[in-house]
Amino acid sequence: MPQLDLYQVDAFSAAPFGGNPAAVVPLQAWLPDATLQRIAAENNLSETAYVVRRGDVHELRWFTPAVEVDLCGHATLATAWVLFEQLGAGEEVLRFATRSGELQVRRAGDGLAMDFPAKRPVAEAIPDGLLRALGLPAARALYRTDDYLVVIDDESLIDGLAPDFAALAAFDVRGVAVTAPSTRHDFVSRWFGPRVGVNEDPVTGSAHTSLAPYWGQRLGKTVLSAEQGGARKGQLRCELRDNGRVVISGQAALYLRGTIFL
Repeated sequence: MPQLDLYQVDAFSAAPFGGNPAAVVPLQAWLPDATLQRIAAENNLSETAYVVRRGDVHELRWFTPAVEVDLCGHATLATAWVLFEQLGAGEEVLRFATRSGELQVRRAGDGLAMDFPAKRPVAEAIPDGLLRALGLPAARALYRTDDYLVVIDDESLIDGLAPDFAALAAFDVRGVAVTAPSTRHDFVSRWFGPRVGVNEDPVTGSAHTSLAPYWGQRLGKTVLSAEQGGARKGQLRCELRDNGRVVISGQAALYLRGTIFL
């Protein structure tokens, strides 16, 4: 019976039970896409990452329980952590070949730093029904990349959000981030993605490729601290670069190691 190693890592957290859990499955060679999707559905985490080494580069793919996605930050962080801390990777910089181009991850103090392409949000009118689906009385503005960024002024509303996920799934975007300025960090947010099979992602690294450029411009900063989540939270550091990239840093912790039997 074929067996695969599985690691479940809490990304953007210094200890288990925080941040965002991701499954990481190292492979010797690619399995059929249908098998990858079935494993992700069985894991029932927001992301399962699969990694195959090809010389100096690691091919990396990410699956929600429903679909394969183009970019996932927390599962990239989790994969890099497994390669560095569990599988003995000796490189100074890990290079990943992905559907979003080459991504690089390096050690940064007691965490890891990921180099991602930044996305510039574009202002749009708030579509009918969006605020109602989120349970918000009003919003300051709305911006769009592959997500909607709904900007509000009161961070105290963030924790209490209880969206209508069926209504949110009708909007033709990957997900919806609700974000506000914070007294504890530069900004806070929550991210909802029922359209891609993830009602709420506790900490979404890829969403910060849009959130960081917005808040950097608004606050006049190139280095920002952020926190995402409701009952479960994680912390990120975002550094905007002049080359159109954003470096997203955080810690990770191993929750479990197991075996998949196929």
